[in-house]
Amino acid sequence: MSNAAYERLPLHSVSDPARSHSRSRSRSPRRRLSHKSSLSVRPRTCFTALKVIVPLLAIAVLGGLFLYEPHIELAFYSREWIQDQITPIEPLLGCFNPDRVSPHYNVSKYVYGPKRTEVHAGVAMRFDMDCYDFAATIQSPDSSHDPTFVTPNDRIHYHAYWRVDLAPFGERQEYMLKSFFATQNVDNTRLIMWSNGDLNIYPIIRKYLAQFPDAFELRVADVEALARGTPLDGTNLLNLNDTKAWIDGDLVRLLVVWTYGGVWIDMDSLLTRDLAPLLEHEFVTQWDCYDKPYLALNGALMHFHKHSPYLCEAFHIMATSSPPHPGSTDWGALLYLKLWRRLLAAHIPPFKILPFCFSDARACRLDNRLPDPFEPDRSSRKWTMGLGLEAGGGLDQTLSKVFSVHLHNQWEKAFPKGGWVERLLLARYEEELEEKRKNTGGVLDDR
Repeated sequence: MSNAAYERLPLHSVSDPARSHSRSRSRSPRRRLSHKSSLSVRPRTCFTALKVIVPLLAIAVLGGLFLYEPHIELAFYSREWIQDQITPIEPLLGCFNPDRVSPHYNVSKYVYGPKRTEVHAGVAMRFDMDCYDFAATIQSPDSSHDPTFVTPNDRIHYHAYWRVDLAPFGERQEYMLKSFFATQNVDNTRLIMWSNGDLNIYPIIRKYLAQFPDAFELRVADVEALARGTPLDGTNLLNLNDTKAWIDGDLVRLLVVWTYGGVWIDMDSLLTRDLAPLLEHEFVTQWDCYDKPYLALNGALMHFHKHSPYLCEAFHIMATSSPPHPGSTDWGALLYLKLWRRLLAAHIPPFKILPFCFSDARACRLDNRLPDPFEPDRSSRKWTMGLGLEAGGGLDQTLSKVFSVHLHNQWEKAFPKGGWVERLLLARYEEELEEKRKNTGGVLDDR
């Protein structure tokens, strides 16, 4: 090829390995740098953005809290569980049929009869002191003002339960006894302390037996004997030894109330006033003020008459439902909900549901729940909305409106010295018991 022809060739057609290699080396770094710079973000840019965004978010959150009241609750329920346990409404057994109602139970009086008080408010009463003020509307009956009121001839039974294999019966357990005998009328009540063993070995128990021989007694809970004649009779549900929470928490309480009638009180409770004005109703209690849709009810404080058809239907649900899981503590809440819905579907007036603050005022909003019983009083001695913790103050007046303080099994915790529980409850129990001791001439010692 001539030199002239060579010079007319396009520049890119020249086959020169050295030059080609040189172009490759000179261009590739530029391509890599260009690709890298298009995806990277400079640290200084990120830091600058965060300095602007974070303060703006903080201002937005604080402004939102100032202008709005946040309500946040997350709960996850299995759809399969809802379809299996909640949605179906099975028929009742028929315990309210006239031919099945026990002669011990008066349907006309207990279910359909007139009542002096209303305990079911119909709204959640979460705001301020609404629930406490509603509790104050329930006053003790007075025969001088209500000629229809008749003092019961038979003693009203109250029931509690303590497992001797759980822990010794000590000072913390005694507080419930003190609260009972200090607040209830010992002339027409009887506290039956149930157990799975002998409680008479404890000096604390013996001294109350000595002072209140007609108002206090001990019994051992034989679930098989108590279940005779109920839908649970002969079922293996009476022997679920790996499900103690259900045996102790739901089965025993329902069986003893069915057999004898009366009031069930959990041992981790401190009574604050006479329960008598509640007892024209049969009831369970609201667990808290949050209106949990499936587990809103509990039996820490409950009342049913002897051989109540409500309990007969409850036993039927227990006998025909899936057994509780080991360690379950909410089986009772599900039971009461199922029973309540079945009663409505059958057009039978359901049992009442006491508002949360009557017995569980610790479980509500931060601005109106009772102070933590196990925390020392704040230095300002203020509760909420400026209400004081002193004797005669706002908290003291509130405690006189509700009926019980539920402590939720916190047996390992001690009440702080000089705290509101010690000053406004425990000290007054001692004063009232001392007064009853003087009136009866009894001697309360540890023998």
